[in-house]
Amino acid sequence: MATGLDIPTNSYPELSEGIVSGSRLELALKAGKFAITAELNPPDSADPDDVYQAARPLSEVADAINATDASGANCHMSSLGISAFLVQAGYEAVYQISCRDRNRIAIQGDVLGAAALGVKNVLCLTGDDVGSGDQPGAKPVFDLDSVSLLRTLRTMRDESVFLSGRKISRPPRLFIGAAENPCVDPLEWRPDRLAKKVKAGAEFIQTNYVFDLPRFEQFMSRVRDLGLDQQIFLLAGVGPLASARAARWMRSNVPGIHIPDHVIARIEGAENQAAEGEKICIELIQQIREIQGVSGMHIMAYRREHQVSKIITSSGLLDRRNRR
Repeated sequence: MATGLDIPTNSYPELSEGIVSGSRLELALKAGKFAITAELNPPDSADPDDVYQAARPLSEVADAINATDASGANCHMSSLGISAFLVQAGYEAVYQISCRDRNRIAIQGDVLGAAALGVKNVLCLTGDDVGSGDQPGAKPVFDLDSVSLLRTLRTMRDESVFLSGRKISRPPRLFIGAAENPCVDPLEWRPDRLAKKVKAGAEFIQTNYVFDLPRFEQFMSRVRDLGLDQQIFLLAGVGPLASARAARWMRSNVPGIHIPDHVIARIEGAENQAAEGEKICIELIQQIREIQGVSGMHIMAYRREHQVSKIITSSGLLDRRNRR
């Protein structure tokens, strides 16, 4: 897969041709492996051990662990802090950056700091509006959005300059990603939005939750028609629903979530709703992995990291990947 990046071998002799960061996630995807990433939900704590407790079960099954950045506009330990702890412990981190809370000066500085700490993967997000969080009086920034952030990171990496044009003596070597919502309206606009992110510099994509397989298949069909599956690695997002009540709450309150009525009805009719939600997640993994153009799975389970390990193991995904 072409990256569009000419790496100066005299500056980075350790990087092979076509490899931009050397991250384990990048290497796995470019080697043709079906990759697995998972979200670590940040603690409301200043204790590093809280991070490690959550990371250990994820590390058993995931190629990389996402450190979320105040998702839902709720304050937790910072994504940069968590990413640094993960790298120090030998785990592979995906540093999420939300444009909601910092301007371009702070973001560019944080990116250099993250790269200096050994972070090699970055996910660019616009960020949820502050009104959806528990501190709605906070002042939003949104100096950049996800597309302009992608361009910023590509400029820093590929051209070795800040947005001001000032030279960066040692640019950050990053595998750059973005997010996409494939199952929410307007459906016909989603693949075109993805194309803009790819043009801006996205090399991998992690999607929001997929609960509606026909909608996702429609999205992927258009992605293939546009040739985007040949330009990026797409990891489909899934996760277990704890109950029908939780599903309804997510659908009403979490931006970018679409959960069909029949999924909620199935969970509501089950004797053990949590077990049924887990079963649905496993079934979705097994079905989505067969769709052409899907390069991996991104698993999200809020503060249920041990359940992620169980789901991945039960899905047969690890056995299938080892056979490949």
